[in-house]
Amino acid sequence: MHLVKLGGSVLTDKRKVTTLRPGTARRLAREIAAVKEEVVVVHGAGSFGHLKARKHRLDVGYLEDEQLPAVSEVQRDVRALNLAVVDALRRAGLNPVSLPPSAIARLDDGALAALDLDVFRRYLDLGFTPVTFGDVVLDARRWFAICSGDLLMLALAEAFRPSTAVFVADVDGVYTADPKRARSAKLLREIGPKNVSSIDTSGSDAHDVTGGLAGKLERMIAVAKHADRCLLVNGLKKGRLLAALRGERVVGTRVTP
Repeated sequence: MHLVKLGGSVLTDKRKVTTLRPGTARRLAREIAAVKEEVVVVHGAGSFGHLKARKHRLDVGYLEDEQLPAVSEVQRDVRALNLAVVDALRRAGLNPVSLPPSAIARLDDGALAALDLDVFRRYLDLGFTPVTFGDVVLDARRWFAICSGDLLMLALAEAFRPSTAVFVADVDGVYTADPKRARSAKLLREIGPKNVSSIDTSGSDAHDVTGGLAGKLERMIAVAKHADRCLLVNGLKKGRLLAALRGERVVGTRVTP
């Protein structure tokens, strides 16, 4: 069984509100389908969620009633992105089913407190491909908060112990610094607890409301504890996701626990 996180930076143009990269979504769906094995797909919100969530501070929870329309709007937008991903997977020959976190997950002060894993198991047993995503969900203390795709990846990895967990990004892997900002940044072939502190995370995405690069690295290392193989690869490069899922050599970063 494989676990795939399609990053919002790959599926969308994060600089423009609700802007999909349809060709990329279709190609990644074909690469997932080509493996012909059980897969659970998680995807980020990208420009369908981060920009509005940051503007209205949805990541910190309830502050005022004026946030409520934004919660509804962001939930609508991320479902629109999810529908595009589901359609791409369906056209690739799979039978995807959408599992919105707002219906099956609960947070407690930003931490994942509950996730209905039985729903994932039953759909997998029937031959479906479960697809879930970053969403705004109920929070016991904050009233509502962001349930990121990375939080879901960790919970699913703990439950299913995948043979492969792949994080699909818009860069070739993890660098010593942001490669989009620093020319001196070097690609790391492997990261883990021993060298993660040496990575400069200060230039991470200003629009991200799920903890930025430092939080993502921490969760990837946690996921690696529950997967036989954990990688970060560039989803904008054809064939890299498929190679990672097949266990082939591929440009990217191996994540170790």
